Amino acid sequence: MCKVTDWLLFFFMAVSLPAFSDDNVIDEVVWIIGDEAIYKSEVEEQYRQMQYDGQRIDGDPYCVIPEQLAVQKLFLHQAKLDTITVPDATVFQQVEARINYLIANIGSKEKMEEYFKKPVTEIREELANVIRDQGTVQEVQRNLVKDVKTTPAEVRKFYNQLPADSIPYIPMQVEVQIITLNPKVPQQEIDNVKARLRDFSEQVNKGERDFSTLAVLYSEDRGSAMMGGEMGFVSKSNLVPEFANVAFNLNDPKKVSKIVETEYGYHIIQLIEKRGDRINVRHILLRPHVSEKDISDALVRLDSLRVDLIDKKISFDEITQYVSQDKDTRNNKGLMVNPQTGNSKFEMGQLPQDVAKVVADLKVGEISKPFVMTDERKNKEVVAIVKLKNRIDGHKANMSDDYQTLKAIVEEKKKTDILNEWLAKKQSETYIRIKEGWRNCEFKYDGWIKK
Repeated sequence: MCKVTDWLLFFFMAVSLPAFSDDNVIDEVVWIIGDEAIYKSEVEEQYRQMQYDGQRIDGDPYCVIPEQLAVQKLFLHQAKLDTITVPDATVFQQVEARINYLIANIGSKEKMEEYFKKPVTEIREELANVIRDQGTVQEVQRNLVKDVKTTPAEVRKFYNQLPADSIPYIPMQVEVQIITLNPKVPQQEIDNVKARLRDFSEQVNKGERDFSTLAVLYSEDRGSAMMGGEMGFVSKSNLVPEFANVAFNLNDPKKVSKIVETEYGYHIIQLIEKRGDRINVRHILLRPHVSEKDISDALVRLDSLRVDLIDKKISFDEITQYVSQDKDTRNNKGLMVNPQTGNSKFEMGQLPQDVAKVVADLKVGEISKPFVMTDERKNKEVVAIVKLKNRIDGHKANMSDDYQTLKAIVEEKKKTDILNEWLAKKQSETYIRIKEGWRNCEFKYDGWIKK
């Protein structure tokens, strides 16, 4: 049987049992948080799964697990007060990705059902509940800490007060420049894609087919396709400009938009509902596909460019803005930016996998041979060359080289303090009852047992 991954562990842990045990005896309520109950069966099921998968529990499981559930319930209650929800389309997209992952790793849908001892429809429903609750809790937490800011003086004070043996160790990092080319797509392939989309539009406008049915069958945005192309309510800033400009100008839910070209491919769009400054639409995405010859031609072009770079006929810094088709880096001399930190330094594990494999063998200042990589955002193949601009060996953090890392540590501590203060306040305001036999615990948070 396959090894279960971390997120799957969370799935195991978060799926609740019904309020009846196998012998039809009413389940035992061990905690009450407000008007929400935590059942003994929930705790025991999660404990069994954590044992099975070898997950370490820091403390007594009959203390740790119900406390985790209680914290989640407080955040979910706040979400109700603030009317915070996670779009169904977002939930469904993640559910389908995880179901597909399970099937691929376990072997088949039937083996997956056997493994979980329940039908795929039930697995999908339970997983959707887990993902929705998890996303909702994260959104509440983001709202609580969204205004956190840190000044250089605060970072300096934090660093100066650290004992020498507590200064963080920074693993080896690299700075990488990149030039990418999108293999040229034959015009005939583009024309074929547009013709298919025009045909879909005509079928919908004539009432011959439902837009949602066509999206399920043909859209290459598989996340939204499973929801009939529905994207969920989004604001204009969440969409690429070309798509947003057309979508927000739609007024008739029965009509289909003109064909829209974006960096992801070609779309047609149908309005579902407008709600203030947000909109919910369906779309069908088709991507023109490149041939092996198209990829080969792009590799040859980049190989020729690499020769000129090595011969110093041109400069990597200067040529990037004219040649590279990576819009995120071409105006920054090709320098890649780490989305996790906002700066140009990457640990090797933070780089895109295809880039990391190439960079691992480069010396500082060296330019790679052209290679094919997957643009994960756009789900398409591009060709690239990279230059290793800098390699910083592992070291203890210092203010001059690692300010952003230290700043992130300070901000994370401030966020944690805010969340802990919020939790303490909610505990004091909420009715909490813990059954005898479940109270003698060293809880992570004070405040569950009121004096």
